[in-house]
Amino acid sequence: MVGAACAYYATRAGLHVTVIDRGPVAGGTTGAGEGNLLVSDKEPGPELELALYSATLWRDLAAELPSLIEYETKGGVVVASTEPAHDALRRFAAEQRQAGVEATEVPADRLADLEPHLAPGLAGGFHYPQDAQVQPALAAAHLLRAAADSGRLAVRLGEEVTAVLTGAKGEVRGVRTRRGEVCAPHVLNAAGTWGGQLARLAGLELPVLPRRGFVLVTEPLPRVVRHKVYSAEYVADVASGSAALQTSAVVEGTPAGPVLIGASRERVGFDRTLSVEVLRRLAGQAVRLFPALAQVRAIRTYAGFRPYLPDHFPAIGPDPRLPGLLHACGHEGAGIGLAPATGALIAAMLTGSELPLDPAPFAPERFAREEAAR
Repeated sequence: MVGAACAYYATRAGLHVTVIDRGPVAGGTTGAGEGNLLVSDKEPGPELELALYSATLWRDLAAELPSLIEYETKGGVVVASTEPAHDALRRFAAEQRQAGVEATEVPADRLADLEPHLAPGLAGGFHYPQDAQVQPALAAAHLLRAAADSGRLAVRLGEEVTAVLTGAKGEVRGVRTRRGEVCAPHVLNAAGTWGGQLARLAGLELPVLPRRGFVLVTEPLPRVVRHKVYSAEYVADVASGSAALQTSAVVEGTPAGPVLIGASRERVGFDRTLSVEVLRRLAGQAVRLFPALAQVRAIRTYAGFRPYLPDHFPAIGPDPRLPGLLHACGHEGAGIGLAPATGALIAAMLTGSELPLDPAPFAPERFAREEAAR
């Protein structure tokens, strides 16, 4: 998704772009995502600014791309099971409001107005109307199709990059694949969870690590869950750097009928082994939020790898260690939502246009400085 967004905005800016992917469109993390476009889980700061800008761009894209991308401004509902957790949500929402987020407190006796099937006995929650959702694989494909309509995009699928090529002065001059060389004055690393591997092909270190997550998918249902609903613990899990298994209930309906149930996080490398323990936890937490789901069949599950960087910020922009190389990866679980803003930033950097927001907090050179210090 991030690569597709970068290609879309770069071609709109008049640049000629070649997208190279070793698999099919959305064959990696994008195809394993839920399509979350969230502001509710982000504390005030650079990432929230990026998310708010992206939310505006997603609305524009939804007007241009086909409706089958399933862009839905469903809003989010964050719930707390205890009064201390509700108080923490209240403080968090107050800080977010100062940064431009819409957040409305929902007392316990009004939660059923938003979600009639929620479990009784919850302490309360908050409604975030800016949260939205998209079908990520379709959205990525249609972003590329829209970029191709400009006549300035070439897409090469099933083609793995094996080397980053450099010139006599140490600058980027393109990449090599198993089918030959592709020459270009700029190379963008939008390889997501595999961004660290691509950086190493250029002789650089970018500390992107995989953080595995599972999603349970139910049989198609009437609209049992109206919003994206998650527990207060999810916010803490997103901000955590722990390698251990973490699960916190995230439940949402889809226009097609199935309910998606997440979310788990653990750092186990690229191990795709099915974990029955994780699925058991997810199912149990979902049923505690929505008891009606206890009688519903889960028809499949899938896993993906979030591209995790240690400070939880993506790497966006030029790498000072290799002129001509740029990065747009490391968005962890927010890559779908943050893709348009990332693409707009990269396009502005490549063309020397006015930047839509300050990219300094996302500069890849922060890792170069750490490497030099070590």
